[in-house]
Amino acid sequence: MKFLTFKFFLILLYLLSSSVSYAIQEPNLKNLFIHKSQKKLENINFKNMREETVSLNNFKNSLILINFWATWCAPCREEMPSLNALQKNKKFKSLKIIPINVGREDLEKSKKFFKELKIDNLEIYYDEDIHLAKKFLLRGLPTTIFINKNGEEFARVIGSINFEDEQMIEWLQKFD
Repeated sequence: MKFLTFKFFLILLYLLSSSVSYAIQEPNLKNLFIHKSQKKLENINFKNMREETVSLNNFKNSLILINFWATWCAPCREEMPSLNALQKNKKFKSLKIIPINVGREDLEKSKKFFKELKIDNLEIYYDEDIHLAKKFLLRGLPTTIFINKNGEEFARVIGSINFEDEQMIEWLQKFD
């Protein structure tokens, strides 16, 4: 009987310890979706402020967050300062955040939006014909796509989150 109790205790201890470590590994966010298998991304192009075409391939060997947003999107306005802070976070060596405006708005509106929110660590990009929004099957704004150093989507957030959350930062550092 003592042996059976001891085995039960060991199994219970193992289950509890593994669930605690699992919780630390992945942030507990209801709108974070982690893919079981990565999705290879190809032919991802967008425009910069100078109306030049930029390829996602330009950021190889970087942890990339593509954030789809619009100036009229209230949750985007709420989230953008934390993305700005994340980009300057010294805990990351190769993080590149690419905010892509999909609101079909002129560049001046985007510049005004960044100025109002004091966004100074991010560049403005846009998807003029919302080709990327369709390609990524966006279901709402903001949406953030997480891309590993191999150019594969491994997770996404649908909706607004705080990118300064310590649990999120610790989890993201594993991919940097």
